[in-house]
Amino acid sequence: MYNELTQVDIDKMKREIEERIARRPALREAVKAAKELGDLSENDEYRSARREKNSNDSRIRYLENMIRTAKIIDVSSNEGEVGLFDEVGIYYPEDDERRTIRIVTTLRNDVFNNCISKESPVGKAILGHRVGDTVTVDTGKIKYPILIESIKKGSDDDSLPITSY
Repeated sequence: MYNELTQVDIDKMKREIEERIARRPALREAVKAAKELGDLSENDEYRSARREKNSNDSRIRYLENMIRTAKIIDVSSNEGEVGLFDEVGIYYPEDDERRTIRIVTTLRNDVFNNCISKESPVGKAILGHRVGDTVTVDTGKIKYPILIESIKKGSDDDSLPITSY
């Protein structure tokens, strides 16, 4: 299986890996210094330093694996159709609610900031559709309609952070 990512996603991950590798010596030194404080069974500084070092190493492995298994995708889309990084105004007729979302790669998914993954039920349902189309979102448990009210073309830029885990 592979991850569908953009070149910007790959570049952001490579930069984060470089930053985390640069932090390794300081983290190793912190573990060493905390270890010298004495009894390891009651040494919270040691446990905390090890946890931080291990977390950093784990994140490096995760990012390297994401890059290794990535399939770089094209972010272009047809004019008038919902594509990756577009801002889409949607209407939920059952709730009489409107919302604006941005379709992003899974790596930049952030529902709290209305960045919805293209792999999510809503993302899958609206990709490739046009203003005025009513699509059915299927979550596996429920189905509901949404109306696409507007599309503002977007681009893959460096402003959207990648998710931490």
